[in-house]
Amino acid sequence: MTIAKSIALFVLAAAAEIGGAWLVWQSVREGKEWWWAGLGVVALGLYGFAATLQPDAHFGRILAAYGGVFVAGSLAWGMIFDGFRPDRWDTAGTVICLLGVSVIMFAPRGAG
Repeated sequence: MTIAKSIALFVLAAAAEIGGAWLVWQSVREGKEWWWAGLGVVALGLYGFAATLQPDAHFGRILAAYGGVFVAGSLAWGMIFDGFRPDRWDTAGTVICLLGVSVIMFAPRGAG
């Protein structure tokens, strides 16, 4: 259950951070209304809170692992919302990042 909860929280955090940044981008770079940026700022704030809900209590570990999730999520977001098509190097990098996330978050750890 802890692994499933952690994965769900990473997905939530990624959607909030990437979605928030995308909304700001749309407002500033694509000429959308100002309130798109406002919604983006709210979403970015939600990202900050989502990270605090992770079962692991170590800030550095959570944010380091989240970096790999962010890489994968950003490419997926681009595919869904902007028509981006990753090449084999994007895909290989994503796999490497997600393997890193798995090692950081889910490797067995001893008492010390």
